[in-house]
Amino acid sequence: MVRTQIQLTESQARELKRLAAARGVSMAELIRQGVDAVLRSKPFPNAEDQRNKALALAGKFRSGKSDISKRHDDYLAADFGG
Repeated sequence: MVRTQIQLTESQARELKRLAAARGVSMAELIRQGVDAVLRSKPFPNAEDQRNKALALAGKFRSGKSDISKRHDDYLAADFGG
């Protein structure tokens, strides 16, 4: 294991301590469980998956404009208020 330090609010520390006692585990164990839950919920996308998703979208949409490759910056600025 790797030792690390975190800062909690007073109420977080108080509630975490109460919950740990109720469950019969350490505060550190609850924190590890919380970190595991966060890591499972939002996995980092891998580069190959991102590339495949982008390629799957290529050519699926039409703007109706014939000068997108020449004026893409103008269109982006207009859409994003620039």
